Amino acid sequence: MAPRAGLQLVQSGSLVKALAPPISKRLAGLLKVLEMSALELGTGELILIDVDQICVADWVQWKCKYGCKNYGRSWCCPPETPTPEQARAILKDYREAILIRNSGKSINHYRENNQKRRQQVHGWKSTVALERRLFLAGYYKAFALVSESCALCRECSYPESCKFPMNRRPPVESFSIDVFQTLENIGMGFRIAKNVVEEHNTYSIILLD
Repeated sequence: MAPRAGLQLVQSGSLVKALAPPISKRLAGLLKVLEMSALELGTGELILIDVDQICVADWVQWKCKYGCKNYGRSWCCPPETPTPEQARAILKDYREAILIRNSGKSINHYRENNQKRRQQVHGWKSTVALERRLFLAGYYKAFALVSESCALCRECSYPESCKFPMNRRPPVESFSIDVFQTLENIGMGFRIAKNVVEEHNTYSIILLD
């Protein structure tokens, strides 16, 4: 059974429940879709933010190029993903975004095994499924930026054709998003987990018009 998901909508740093009623029809409709989907899909905590609060930084892809074995070996990693300049241009087409925060502990975080892969695939597919539900609800520009690296295949077919093109999405980091600065921009603190037995968070983003 999928875990129960928390739902917290934040807009410009203020809790929606603290805003003066009535909330807009659009926001009420979005809330309904998210409440139903969060429980059914097992997504994490959902937070509505302004796209202007998302930080795109050039240094992020340097971290991909120098330090990650997937660079140049995956359809969902640089250089196949947008450059920082392209990412900034794409974000200009959007006004709001949903930040998805999943928390947990896993001794398999730095291991490549079936349990780790199942966790990655679940997070990936639930984010893409939520994107689709938002599209069907009228948010036709909804686009998912997933967490961690793609694990849909045990080994990516790159540079041959992707085996799952409908589920292919760029991870948040490969979109040059500075997650740490973005969290600070929305008033959410963070702490670096220094041990695999510590609880840690992963973050996905769904862009909305």
